[in-house]
Amino acid sequence: QVQLVESGGGLVQAGGSLRLSCAASGRTYSNYVMAWFRQAPGKEREFVAGINWSGSNTYYPDSMKGRFTISRDNGKNTVYLQMNSLKAEDTAVYYCATRWSGAYINVKEQHYDAWGQGTQVTVSS
Repeated sequence: QVQLVESGGGLVQAGGSLRLSCAASGRTYSNYVMAWFRQAPGKEREFVAGINWSGSNTYYPDSMKGRFTISRDNGKNTVYLQMNSLKAEDTAVYYCATRWSGAYINVKEQHYDAWGQGTQVTVSS
């Protein structure tokens, strides 16, 4: 089993930045795909960013490109999400997820095998 624990969420003003962290423990393998999703109140969970096992490949939806950056440190079993130029519409619970059932980044949540509990990000306008 893999346990994921997110941290770094909080309240920030529009235009500000936050860096989220996701620490993995338990049966961890550095060759897992990692991803961030988010869910705003009343909305479905959506894909934010994904990274392959080595960090050589990342993927973002067009709406996230240029503002969000995903990275990982396999020595620390940690994945990060740097969020810049935050907007009120970025307010959501952010979740870290991992998949060991496939080697490729996937934007659909059903392809991920383990999830963290989420961390709240609130952007005030």
